[in-house]
This record gives sequence, C-alpha cells and structure tokens, in this order.
Amino acid sequence: MANLNTVRNEITSGAFDERLARLYGADTEKARARFLHITHLFEEKFGEKEDIRFFSAPGRTEVCGNHTDHNHGQVLAAAINLDAVACAVKTDDHFIRVYSENYPGDIVDINILEPQMKEVEKSASLVRGVAARFKELGYNIGGIDCVTVNNVLKGSGMSSSASFEVLVGTMLNYLYNDGKISPVEIAQIAQFAENKFFGKPCGLMDQMACSVGSFVQIDFCDPANPVITPVEFDFASCGHSLCIVDTRADHADLTDDYAAIRREMEAVAGYFGKSCLREITEADVLANVAGIKEKLGERPLLRAIHFFEDNKRVEKEAEALRNGDFDTFKAMTIASGYSSYMYNQNVFSSSTPLSQPVSLALAISEVILKGKGAWRVHGGGFAGTIQAFVPNELLNEYKESLEAVFGEGACYVLAIRPFGGTEV
Repeated sequence: MANLNTVRNEITSGAFDERLARLYGADTEKARARFLHITHLFEEKFGEKEDIRFFSAPGRTEVCGNHTDHNHGQVLAAAINLDAVACAVKTDDHFIRVYSENYPGDIVDINILEPQMKEVEKSASLVRGVAARFKELGYNIGGIDCVTVNNVLKGSGMSSSASFEVLVGTMLNYLYNDGKISPVEIAQIAQFAENKFFGKPCGLMDQMACSVGSFVQIDFCDPANPVITPVEFDFASCGHSLCIVDTRADHADLTDDYAAIRREMEAVAGYFGKSCLREITEADVLANVAGIKEKLGERPLLRAIHFFEDNKRVEKEAEALRNGDFDTFKAMTIASGYSSYMYNQNVFSSSTPLSQPVSLALAISEVILKGKGAWRVHGGGFAGTIQAFVPNELLNEYKESLEAVFGEGACYVLAIRPFGGTEV
C-alpha cells in the first residue's frame, strides 16, 4: 500500500504522467506540482497514512441550453480541464473529514443522514447529502479522511459546487463500491444532495457534465433516466479557443433571481395543468398568450419562449459539431446568447440595474468577435462569467482587451476534458 513518501516519489519520477496527461494535457509539470502540493496539505492535516488515493472531478462549461434542464429540456455541455482534486484514505470510523485549501474543514458524522438546518448552503450539507443518498440506494458508505484542492472558480458558471459534489460521490464510489456506480447515477446523487440538503433547487445539467465528461448532449425529458449522447468533435482542429471570462461580480443575494427562472417557467406549464414546460409545446403557449399574460405577466412568457427555442438550438448545435460545421455552431451560440439576454433575462439582476458586468463583457466581445467568433452568457447568469469561442489569431487581442477591463487572469483559456469524475 502506498504511503505519502512513495506517492511523492512516483509523482516526481513521472510515473503518473500518463494519467495526468489524460486529464490535463501534455504539459504535466503543473499537474505534478499540484498533486505534490495536495500530499503536503494532507500530511499537515492527517499525518502519515497508508493506501493514499487520488480522485478528480472536473468543472463544466454549458455550451447550449441555458436554464432548460430544470424544466426537463435538453442541454449541450462539456467537461473542462479545471477540476476538484482529493487526496484521500479510507477510515474505520463513521466520519467523513473534508479539508479544503483556504477553507475551514467539515467533519460529517454519517450515522446522521437527515438534513441539518445549520448546514443549509454549506459544504457539509453536500457531503451529508451524498452519503445519505448512497445509503438510501443501498450502496456502501464509510469513513474518509481527505484534503481537496479546487481550481474551478467559485461563482464562475463552471460549477465548482457540482464538481465538489461529484468528487465526494466519486470517492465513495471507488473507496467503498469498487467503482461500480455509473457516472449518470453519481450525477443524480449529487443533484439530490444539492436540492435536499444544501437547499438549492438546481437542475441536473451541472452534475451530469461534471460526472460524465467530454462533450455531451443530455435530454432530461425523464430526469430519472436522462438520455446522454456523446458528441464527437475534435475541438483542437477548429482553429478556435474556448474562453471563459470572469467578470468578478458578486453572486451574493442572487438565489431568488435563479429560483425565479424555474418558478416562472413552471408557472406557465401550470397554466395548462402540467408541472414543467417539456410537458407542453411552444404552440400551446403561443395559442394562449393573452390568457397567460393576464394571469402571470409577460416575463414568464418570455422565459417559456426561450426554453422552447433553446431546446431546438441544442439539437442544431450538436448536429453542427458532429458534421464539423463550426460556423453553424457559432451562429447558434450567438443566437442562444441573445435569447438568454432578451427573453430569459439572466444577464443582470433587475434589482441592481446599474451593475451589469456580464452585459459589458458581452458588448466588448461582440465588438472584437462579430463575424469571426461567438459569445454568450455562461452558466446561471446575473453575475459571473461569459463564454466565447475565439479564433486563435484573435486570442491575444481578446484576452488583453477583456483583462484590461476585468483584471489580470480574468480570461481563462480552456480545454475540453474527456473524463468526468474518476480515480486518478
């Protein structure tokens, strides 16, 4: 069984390089340094241990289908090469101890598997929620000592919380269940933890993209059995880079803005006696605009129209990628962004109209990329990040222009990761 010194020697000698390259690309020097760093953090917290193991769960980028998943729609998403990593060992007690760099540790007693009010919106609730769902489904759980390092930017639209949930599920899967639980089920378990224990009514897209990996088209018509279709596309050959721009805006007090999108979409479905928009058609809505407007107002109608139109775009974008038609893909990306801005209205919060950093980032992107690249709001919106597909010949100009406004390091140039949650 490997102890810390043995593991460090193997990392330094390059014995892990092939595995690291699969996750992070050919330049493994930075990855080596990161994994060595986490072993030292582990030793500071837990001392010398045997049978050291490493786990990773990526962040994700939403490619199309903005706020469609929670109403059983379709999304196109991809895993990225930023991730949450854990150095972990099994223990013979009933505690999961998680220490994250620069954050206080969580010590969770997994004999207690009910939601705890004091843990709402805290990371401990996610650990407890994942363990609880494992137990409910008849899977094994047990003690873990671990240290995590997460370079998925919090509040970035790259799903740092989903990557953490998937990481916890991945550890329990490999440490106690021989890795037999599918990535799809790990994603569902992670969503359960966030909905029922953390207290956020999220859809399943974030967790699914983080857990499954690569480009995926996901149809949530039946959320208990989502249809997952890999999308084969060699992104490296398209002459563009994927950029995520962090506008460094504060996400505080935006929970109701996010929740209102789902609530209003479901209210339109409720007009027809249904629970979600996927159970009705766009034609149903357009034939009843006057009645819905009178009962619910205009914004729920606009958000419903966005849902139906973005669902169509998911299919068109996925097909364009499969056909190698990147120009059509970019056109659909821009259209999705405009729809999010005008109809879904999640680019800035109506409660703080003078604060519009995402709008500004989109405007600058359009000036630089119009006719050449693509741009759109990324993730939940209101604050946070935008996504851009930038021709490589414009990459330096684009990065410099956005960072001149939002600060050095605000523009992330990313790769698509072929693996989801995994043991390293």
